[in-house]
Amino acid sequence: MSFLRAYETEYEGWVETELVSQIAIEFGRFMNSLADRPSEGVFLGATLVSHMTTQGNICLDLPVVAGRVVYDEHGDSICHCPPLEVWKRDLLDSGVVGRPGDFAPLILDGRGRLYLYRYWQYESALARHLCQRAGGQLGAYDKPRLIDLIAKYFPSSIDSYKIDWQALAAFIFLIKGLCIISGGPGTGKTSTVCKILGLILELNASCPLRIALTAPTGKAAARLEQAIKETRERLPTVPETWEKIPQHACTVHRLLGARSSSPYFLYNKDNPLPADIVVLDEASMVDLPLMAKLFEALRPEARVLLLGDKDQLASVEAGAVLGDICTEKNVEKFSAELIETLGPIFPAAHRELERGAISTGLHDSVVQLRKNYRFGEHSGIGALARAVNLGNADEALDILRGSGFSDVGWYPLPSASTLASGLAGTVISEYGAYLQDGSVAEKFSHLDNYRILCALRHGPYGLFTINQIVQRILERHGVVAPLGEIYPGLPLLITKNDYDLGIFNGDLGIVVHTEKGDRSMSVAFRNPDGSIRMVHPTRLPEYEIAYAMSIHKAQGSEFDRITIVLPDTDVPILTRELLYTAITRARKEVQIWATEEILRKTITRRIRRSSGLREALL
Repeated sequence: MSFLRAYETEYEGWVETELVSQIAIEFGRFMNSLADRPSEGVFLGATLVSHMTTQGNICLDLPVVAGRVVYDEHGDSICHCPPLEVWKRDLLDSGVVGRPGDFAPLILDGRGRLYLYRYWQYESALARHLCQRAGGQLGAYDKPRLIDLIAKYFPSSIDSYKIDWQALAAFIFLIKGLCIISGGPGTGKTSTVCKILGLILELNASCPLRIALTAPTGKAAARLEQAIKETRERLPTVPETWEKIPQHACTVHRLLGARSSSPYFLYNKDNPLPADIVVLDEASMVDLPLMAKLFEALRPEARVLLLGDKDQLASVEAGAVLGDICTEKNVEKFSAELIETLGPIFPAAHRELERGAISTGLHDSVVQLRKNYRFGEHSGIGALARAVNLGNADEALDILRGSGFSDVGWYPLPSASTLASGLAGTVISEYGAYLQDGSVAEKFSHLDNYRILCALRHGPYGLFTINQIVQRILERHGVVAPLGEIYPGLPLLITKNDYDLGIFNGDLGIVVHTEKGDRSMSVAFRNPDGSIRMVHPTRLPEYEIAYAMSIHKAQGSEFDRITIVLPDTDVPILTRELLYTAITRARKEVQIWATEEILRKTITRRIRRSSGLREALL
């Protein structure tokens, strides 16, 4: 394995260059060349903080790694770090590292967290915006009118013995203007949003409100759009009210006015977004820089509603914003002031709600939805998801081993050489019907029924290998003919946005014959309204075959049945958040293919991303 050998020879052996990007290495060199006192500590600090941001971290937590070996995601050694006090002294004496509030390339805070300046700025700005919005005075409201409307939209809220958490979220949003709703699949997040929007529109009938619906990806925006359309007409109000709820959702990038020729957004602190209410779905998928830019672009009086599942995978890019917001100290703990305010509307508030800090703060804006309308007490999927979420490997394995639930199953992981034969029966039964003759709409419906989800992209159990195995099985059984790179029925997953075509990362397409009897082919995409549009294969942005998907790419999707394939060796990417996200993609049935050892390690390991946001929000 090669070591750093170019440029300054004194860097030799400080870091394994094959395990760190060249950009990170060059950044470390550059910072050291600018330093008043170059040192190993400056080079390693700059290199590692650059590297860590590509791994999802906001900063480099020096007390965690100082004096220790740093490993990559596959467990290989990157470097050995200096002792903490020596390292901090080298950094602060360098002239390129400042304290919070300084303008310097790197920032070292009082807890020993080292940031790239722009990430420290993003974190500080977002914390400031959230705290300002959450810490304001409780808004004035027409109490009798609000009580009547909450009872109308949330009839169960009048129960004096139990809190209706959906109604509580609506009340908090109305009086504070900021509400973060966390809940797993099936807890009614989208229906709650529709009710909240209907309620606030009725309260402001004489004042037109500009409402923006947004999500981090095109696929998530389309799902939000579809869910809103399906729900709004069922609201207990007149058509004139629900018709004011927008039918269109867009990505956060498009909402902020992303331009392909510029790295900057049209809407920012100097040109605020013209919206009175912003609803952001799948907030767990939004990284720190994008979330900071969204809040920076909001007008001070704009209301914000964030939706997501705090227990799902965090964003692919740096940060775990929703998880940092929805900490144990913030979830289900409210100030005495808010509880007193809730009393007249929610009779059970004094008894059920746990008091947190004395003063109002972010904890008064966070609501965790508890009741699951999809996975009841007899659901194995629900029970398994809860056990995994709690990190209880013994309970999870008992659920999988037992015969009490018919909707979950655990299967021994075949060897790499026998994986194809192990998958053959499932592949033919699930994808055989899909590939038979049928309309395009029917094919999309079939694809919604089943998917294979992989933890890894590469390796013998990665999605690329499994997609090849699936295709070989289908060819061998005569379900598809080996016609080349693409063939009718081939499912494709878009991996890059194309705003001109209106095709986005995460969109699913199916290859079809252009016309009956014609051998030319097109790729069909399903619009949010259910209509189909065709795109020629040569016009597509980057894509990959989608019989099997990565769990990360499946986030935000739902299927009737899924098969989860974990690798035969342990890697740090295997976490309870990854497995929980995979399990909760299923509506009816989950199969897990894994060894007991890997399953246990996955359930007991948590995602740990270095960040100072939690502390800043407190």
